[in-house]
Amino acid sequence: MIRWGEPAFSALLGGGYLALMTLVWAGLAAGVGRWGERWRLGPASPPEPAPRLSICIPARNEAGNIGACVRAALASDYPELEVVVVDDRSEDGTAEEVRTAAAGDPRLRVVEGTEPPPGWAGKPWACLRAAGESNGELLLFIDADVRIAPWAASAAVRRLTEGGLAMVSLFGDWDLRGFWERAVVPVVGWFIRGAVDLDAVNDRGRPEAFANGQFILVTREAYDAIDGHEAVAGEVLEDVRLARAFKRRALPTGLFRAPGAFSVRLYTSLREIVAGYTKNLYEGMDRQPLLAAGAVLFVFTSTLLPYLILLGVAVARLALGWHLAGPLWIGWLLVIIAMIHLFRWRLERHDGRSGWHALSHPLGNLIFCWILLRSLMVVESSWKGRRFVDGKAG
Repeated sequence: MIRWGEPAFSALLGGGYLALMTLVWAGLAAGVGRWGERWRLGPASPPEPAPRLSICIPARNEAGNIGACVRAALASDYPELEVVVVDDRSEDGTAEEVRTAAAGDPRLRVVEGTEPPPGWAGKPWACLRAAGESNGELLLFIDADVRIAPWAASAAVRRLTEGGLAMVSLFGDWDLRGFWERAVVPVVGWFIRGAVDLDAVNDRGRPEAFANGQFILVTREAYDAIDGHEAVAGEVLEDVRLARAFKRRALPTGLFRAPGAFSVRLYTSLREIVAGYTKNLYEGMDRQPLLAAGAVLFVFTSTLLPYLILLGVAVARLALGWHLAGPLWIGWLLVIIAMIHLFRWRLERHDGRSGWHALSHPLGNLIFCWILLRSLMVVESSWKGRRFVDGKAG
């Protein structure tokens, strides 16, 4: 019998771990290019006749983003269109940027925001205001840092009408510019996307629901049936909760991967990345501590531990003269690390970015682990001057 502490036990334990990691990373590297292919949405013309569409944009202190967002929305090829921007009490000239970008286009309307009532988060309140000020049969909610492609609204409306859906939401592209954005956002973003079962979400008979708040298209009839954003008034994750409200009322939803439909620059600094994902990640796990702890453990053991083991072996052999692992074990470990980088390289190429960003994968996952732990431990957070306690408006 193999006993604890014996060399055979250590070999069995180490071999089991390396075999498991080999299977995990070989599977991930092989499958990354197939994610979402069944639910891919590409360019399409609008249906005929085209229902009137209102693009609703909540904006709080978005002077650096809102101009490009509005210009892209007004450049849509959708024929029956209006754009409603709610300036959510901005202090940076957001409303002026909106009017400058619109250049007098009569399809644009700017609504002056008001302080949310008690119990309301800022974004749901602004979205409700935008919906109330709009005239469309369909409502498209997009964030102020989103730039939609000319065909995006038409393709989404066609999918919604032809599929008999009440909601369509899309995954678009990330606009990554700085080092920290390139290192961290794909790690966290693809962790979130990979955790979404598109088959289940798009199955009308199953309760799973998910929506991406960067692009949510709904019918006004369905939106009013659930009381609109009032159903998610105090939620920090109002997009996911809104999709759940639709499904609870048996209103069919669709979530699609749509490369090129829109781009979004989520964050511009490491500080923003940490703050933004801290308020969302634990809430996205329904505040289940065991699930969050399991996610941290998975990321650490699968992505960071191989590097730490290799570093420990190198220090032991080179600095201390210990022979903890033979060439076979070190070679196996290097193969696993190569597969980790192959996975990230394929992910980057899948998204149309340079594969060189794969070199930052260990660093990105180290920060991801810290964000997960911080999200789990932090009770109170803030975003754009608004306070949240345990995922609710404070």
